[in-house]
Amino acid sequence: MTLSRLTAVLLALLTLAACRQEELIPLPETEITPTPTISGVDGFYLLNEGNMGSNKSTLDYWDGTTGEYRRNIFAAANPTVPKELGDVGNDLAIYGSRLYAVINCSNKVEIMDAATTRKLGQVDIPNCRCMAFDGPYMYVTSYAGPVRIDPDYKQIGYVAKVDTATMAVVDTVHVGYQPDGIAIVKGKAYVANSGGYMVPNYENTVSVIDLASMRVVDAIEIAINLHHVVADRSGRLWISSRGDYYDTEARLFCYDPAAGRVLAEMELSVGSMWLDGSRLYVVATQWSYVSMDREASYAVIDTDTQTILTRNFITDGSEAKIRIPYGVAVNPVTKDIYVTDALNYVNPGNLHCYTPDGKLQWTVRTGDIPAHFAFRTR
Repeated sequence: MTLSRLTAVLLALLTLAACRQEELIPLPETEITPTPTISGVDGFYLLNEGNMGSNKSTLDYWDGTTGEYRRNIFAAANPTVPKELGDVGNDLAIYGSRLYAVINCSNKVEIMDAATTRKLGQVDIPNCRCMAFDGPYMYVTSYAGPVRIDPDYKQIGYVAKVDTATMAVVDTVHVGYQPDGIAIVKGKAYVANSGGYMVPNYENTVSVIDLASMRVVDAIEIAINLHHVVADRSGRLWISSRGDYYDTEARLFCYDPAAGRVLAEMELSVGSMWLDGSRLYVVATQWSYVSMDREASYAVIDTDTQTILTRNFITDGSEAKIRIPYGVAVNPVTKDIYVTDALNYVNPGNLHCYTPDGKLQWTVRTGDIPAHFAFRTR
């Protein structure tokens, strides 16, 4: 969670405190979308981050064969689990037959059966952030210390190596301060260090880990306050920088590990990225403390040519209905585009489904702060 997000959440909580009684009315747990899709995709899970400190992270599921959208399914499948999913869902993935959810402030990775979402176990990792998989192992970034904004914060982060069979941490390696995104290419893990708690003393490096030895072999300077990192099909890395929310603007970089250099730098804010073939979909709401305002983007990038194809993939004007574009995903079969709206970071959000050419098909209500997707494929 970044400084701008923390500020936004605090403001929203203060503004809406008087309205919380109304939010206690339970929502219907299932909606039917008007256009179910029968394809090679059974559906997808959507992890809602939830308000920090409230243990309100939830898991939803859209069934692509029936059109049913079901909310808060983890609670239904695991009625005896205390506090349900926990505090702040930060990442989600299906690997093999299991569903993995990083629950940041609850200091754990929740491990579930991908078909039933019944809990199989958990891995305890402090202030865990993002994950990547390679062979029998999961690699998880960790801030290693508590949530605290402090320019003198000196708790260095690390990456934990987890055996997916035993669900145990088998090794760790220290990287930079407040490591976030992680991607794996040819036996090496690339970790985006943010330094996000150390405002204004941000980090600016990507740590390179040799997975065979679990040692850092390089630190690549990219830009300050790094966040996401995605590897494209050619092994190039797409790395986002959030800037400082003042004079240093957000950027997206394409870095080629083979060439050892940055191939492209784009003036583009990145809140969420999703790679589909050679196309990288980006949504964001960039906050500026200079203008005290947000600017939304819905971009598509051709990763082969390193060019921006469009800065707005929504073609029917319906982006006007979206307040805080927060998450994005693309159906691997139908190519439908899914965009989440965090609204005010306090109330339940929305999920919008768009056709491949950017026209709104349907909208459903989600949990609080809908963010991370994982598709179930046949």
